[in-house]
Amino acid sequence: MIFILLILLKLIKVYSYLLLAYALLSWFPGAYDSWLGRLVSDIVEPILKPFRSLNLQFAGLDFTIYLVMI
Repeated sequence: MIFILLILLKLIKVYSYLLLAYALLSWFPGAYDSWLGRLVSDIVEPILKPFRSLNLQFAGLDFTIYLVMI
């Protein structure tokens, strides 16, 4: 049981790093068009999509990623 919990925590940590990478890719024009950008987008977007309907964009910043990280 503890082993499964440890693996789950590792997966959450890796996903948090992917969310951070997704946020950092937005600073570089055309980064989402690269193979790495598409890979990160394909992994992260299915989780972000339901939260995008909350409209968490203020002053040009999208706080959806921060909400998902919590």
